[in-house]
Amino acid sequence: MQSFASRLMPAVMLLRGAKRRYRSVELTRKSVARQTARPGSTAPGAKFRKRARITETTFSGWRVWQVAPVAGIPDRRAVYLHGGAYVYEITPQHWHLVTDLANATNTTFVVPIYPLAPGTTASVIVPLATDLAQALIDEVGAPNVTLLGDSAGGGMALAVAMLLRDRQVPAPHLTVLISPWLDISGTDPQLQVIDPTDPWLAVPGSHAAGALYRGELPEDDSLVSPINGDLSRLGRVLMFSGTRDILNADAQRLVRRAVDEGLRLDFVEGPGMIHVWPLLPIPEARVARQVIREAMANQARNRA
Repeated sequence: MQSFASRLMPAVMLLRGAKRRYRSVELTRKSVARQTARPGSTAPGAKFRKRARITETTFSGWRVWQVAPVAGIPDRRAVYLHGGAYVYEITPQHWHLVTDLANATNTTFVVPIYPLAPGTTASVIVPLATDLAQALIDEVGAPNVTLLGDSAGGGMALAVAMLLRDRQVPAPHLTVLISPWLDISGTDPQLQVIDPTDPWLAVPGSHAAGALYRGELPEDDSLVSPINGDLSRLGRVLMFSGTRDILNADAQRLVRRAVDEGLRLDFVEGPGMIHVWPLLPIPEARVARQVIREAMANQARNRA
């Protein structure tokens, strides 16, 4: 049964107006223009600096944060690619998840503050994110590296895994996709079926954001819609999706393709859960994060 907190969450999101900016192309473009004019801070707040050892560096001109556990000297790395429809910045919810997982798994998380669309688009962002992941694999070895991402960051994480494979780089031990956005085209009929029950995302605005991100690329290019890419030799993938999330349509398609194409996919579907539910302050999220911790712990056991 759903917890009381998770049953309440859709009403909370609607009261906060979370869906409003996605209801139309015009509203999304106006929202993006406001953020571009007045960008917020991307730095982790003081409370997160008390929970982890956080340092700042750069990679190919990107600002990058390293989040290490308070105790221990980790030999494992994880790249976290944050969500936000490719047009919105990292949020405290992302930092909460990263600091939690860094301490629980004795892993240094590397969090790039990648440039947002429309200023920079996928043809630049995905290869540079792949360069970062490849550098970590070169440093500590593929068995010691995890890719993680939520929403748009989940789509990017899968695209990065595919590009690593195409570069003949060994696959990361684990790729974690949290409510991933795997197809920016918005053409799956199931999207329209789910949309009325989704309190957060809507098809018109998400499609508009995807158009800003893809730039000159076609909508079906695997850099922006990795559901269309080759699923072979990607290593193990762990995916979370909720049934009250329009992106669940993408997740279901990936599950069907995984069966046909031999992708090692573990799928955790949350009945009644909304978008990025493993990041929310609900009991079900604590269970989901424990699944991620255990998957990363298995990484350590398999290496030993």
